Amino acid sequence: MRDMIVIGGGPAGVTAALRARELGASVILIERDRMGGTCTNDGCVPTRVLAKAARLVRDAEQFSDYGLIGDKPTLDLPALLVRTQQTVFRLHEKKQLLDHLRQAGVALTANAGAARFLDEQTIVLENGHRLTAETFVLCVGGHARRLNFPGGEYALTHSDVWSLKRLPRSVAVVGAAATGCQLTSILASFGAQVTLLDLSPRILPAEDTAVSQTVHHVFQERGISIITGISGLDRIEKLADGLRLVYAQDGRSHALDVEQVILAVGWVGNVEQLNLDAAGVQTERSYVVVDDTLRTSNPRIYAAGDVNGRMMLVQSASSEARLAVENALLGSEKTFRHHVVPHGGFTDPEYGSVGLTEAEALAQGGCAIAAVPYSDLDRAVIDGRAEGFCKLIVNRESGQIVGAHVVGEQAVEVVQIVAAGMASGMHVLELAELELAYPTFTAVVGLAARQLVRQLGFTPLAAEWRTLRRLQNRTAEWENSSA
Repeated sequence: MRDMIVIGGGPAGVTAALRARELGASVILIERDRMGGTCTNDGCVPTRVLAKAARLVRDAEQFSDYGLIGDKPTLDLPALLVRTQQTVFRLHEKKQLLDHLRQAGVALTANAGAARFLDEQTIVLENGHRLTAETFVLCVGGHARRLNFPGGEYALTHSDVWSLKRLPRSVAVVGAAATGCQLTSILASFGAQVTLLDLSPRILPAEDTAVSQTVHHVFQERGISIITGISGLDRIEKLADGLRLVYAQDGRSHALDVEQVILAVGWVGNVEQLNLDAAGVQTERSYVVVDDTLRTSNPRIYAAGDVNGRMMLVQSASSEARLAVENALLGSEKTFRHHVVPHGGFTDPEYGSVGLTEAEALAQGGCAIAAVPYSDLDRAVIDGRAEGFCKLIVNRESGQIVGAHVVGEQAVEVVQIVAAGMASGMHVLELAELELAYPTFTAVVGLAARQLVRQLGFTPLAAEWRTLRRLQNRTAEWENSSA
């Protein structure tokens, strides 16, 4: 009998198995298909390849602005999809997960098919082989949600995009959260006419309102149709040359004729085949229920990553996995809450966020907020990418940064410097005095921080200077915070 069985070979599962070995446990890792998980094989990695291609198409529009002569590129979708798979293979080769795990002493069973519990200490694989362990960590990930409505079988999910033979002329993307907005942005950059629909009154509903509004505005400027506040999907009808999506809004039925419909309506845990009832593990809405120690209703079994429905991000899955293993093997009661988790989307423009939104901060009270437009940023002017902003949110009393939201070029990279500051307890004055390289997009963080320093009175100013700042509250990137 092993000390631990880890089910799932994605970021959470690999991290869990390696941490278990570091703690001296005997562990076996079971993966039903390919190692690497959804993000590497089917999600973030290949989608980012598409986003890179979309960005190259966009950048070609600036050729004449910089004295370059060249035609706008045209898309060879099959070639691009080959590139996505080549990239996935390269990452597998780079990581060498199988060798790494085996060298660490992890017993590994890949391509094992579905595993299911027989009881709280026993699982059986598709080939009938039985394995037992004292403890388990479930890291089985999730999959795109499909909706059960008439004609729903005609719709695609992001997982089906890789099988397209050509770029559809028109697409309806249902779901305007991160995945839906990324697909919308990519397909529109390639030349498809895209309509984005969502039940929510705004796109990116989990993000700061300013992020949602700015991305919405830019999308519309680029010819993307956005329909928010729908009340449901009625049906999809098969037409001779495409599909008809019938949806409800304001008590009326509306029809939209397109070549393809893509559903991006959520992500659910891979719990169906595990036979969790046999192990006494409770589920709810297709997720494994865990407490803040990541323990399930069975004290022998923990769950990390997408399957527990808490925070469906690679970086969060790995952090959860480490904690789950430590609690399972050491008997500790460490709790896990996602406080500082930078995230974003590779839309055009990009967006990145961490911490509290403005609405959340205002509800708590005692916060100061500064927003600097990208047009104040020298690098944005140089590169001709002046759309967007950087918003910082600071606790007035402590000066601690509690949130940041960025829209614009390299936003996902930019927001990470704020996340690092938040994690280290950095005071906004320290961020304002950080000597960030010039000219860079990251310098927008310094501009916002210096604006807050002045706003909160952390830097003494003469009365005449305060009056001037009310008239023109802008600083140069190279201006010292104590100027």
